[in-house]
Amino acid sequence: MAREAIKARERKRQKLVAKYAAKRAKLKAEGDYEALDKLPKNASPVRLHNRCRLTGRPKGYVRFFGISRVKLRKLALAGKIPGLTKASW
Repeated sequence: MAREAIKARERKRQKLVAKYAAKRAKLKAEGDYEALDKLPKNASPVRLHNRCRLTGRPKGYVRFFGISRVKLRKLALAGKIPGLTKASW
């Protein structure tokens, strides 16, 4: 489980990216790279990292569900995810 501070930092970055998205797009279209440089570094979408919504785990992220592979397996085996079953043949 990730530390609460790390999860909070990631949420803060997501808010900054959303806040400056329109302004960044406008400045990039104009080619004004000096003004782009003055925006906060965490406003860049490149600095975001996918994390599990439940645990904050940074690795093994399954984009379709938004959770890590570990939690996905536990929830699937418990029958909490509709339509998802363990394969058997």
